[in-house]
Amino acid sequence: MKLKNKQPAKSETKASGTEKIKKKNGKRSVGRTLKSDGAFPYLCLLPSLIGVMIFFIIPFCVIIYYSMVDNPINREFVFLQNYINIVKNTAFRRAATNTLTFSLVAVPLAVVLSLLLAMLLDFRIPFVSQFRTSFLCPMMVPVASVVLIWQVIFHYNGVLNDFLANFGVDKIDWLKSTKGQIVIVVLFLWKNLGYNMILFLSALNNIPKDIVEVATLEGAGAFYKFFRIKLRYLSPTILFVTVLSLINSFKVFREVYLLTGDYPYDSLYMLQHFMNNTFRNIDYQKLSSAAILMAIVMVAIIGALFIAENKFGEDVEG
Repeated sequence: MKLKNKQPAKSETKASGTEKIKKKNGKRSVGRTLKSDGAFPYLCLLPSLIGVMIFFIIPFCVIIYYSMVDNPINREFVFLQNYINIVKNTAFRRAATNTLTFSLVAVPLAVVLSLLLAMLLDFRIPFVSQFRTSFLCPMMVPVASVVLIWQVIFHYNGVLNDFLANFGVDKIDWLKSTKGQIVIVVLFLWKNLGYNMILFLSALNNIPKDIVEVATLEGAGAFYKFFRIKLRYLSPTILFVTVLSLINSFKVFREVYLLTGDYPYDSLYMLQHFMNNTFRNIDYQKLSSAAILMAIVMVAIIGALFIAENKFGEDVEG
């Protein structure tokens, strides 16, 4: 009887001991469950998510609300009437046309010229480092200094007109004529080609060398290797450079504003001019509806670029 009574006593002590261990290690088990459940990464991302909500998502929702009311005081719901009014606005249409024309010219030129420069440097020509540095120098120059140089060059009595006068060309008022877009395109390219070129250089160096060597051994020409091999591996970089150049083309307002002021010549009146002047007039419903239309167009263009890149580079391994 005594032996039979001692055995359950030992089992009870073992059970009580394991319970004490579980109680002591309770905090550790909770931490392990947090990590195993995947909650810890979301806790780390929570501050960033809160910041995005406060400074981006909530203000964007407020803009959508303002674009559908007559004004912030009466707050009468008018649905799409503000969008109809903004599309009929002459100043908005002029600004949208000028911005679209500038982007259609400047962005493809920025992508193609930077790719050609990167391919030129990829041939290991002499003085590669100096050539690369010279194209990156514009990124270090402040905008105000750049605008000052451009005013000296493209002024009616500037350096360029004096140079062209030696060939019998009449003076051109570059900043107050239809040729103003040329000045801004040249300024945009001079400012952005260097950075885009560096991106393409890194992408060219990441192309598998064995594929190019096999194509060379099989008798493939330079055009075939570029269009059938290199261009497919460059498609993600081309997409990134295009989107980056598109965004930078909408930021050209700083240079144009310092060159020409609030109300420039018609060919230089950009969407940013319209936004800035509308904000000064405190016309919230017009400003909000223009911003929403601009955002929709940007999302549509970037989405089309992503679809094109996926179809073009779908057979290339990541």
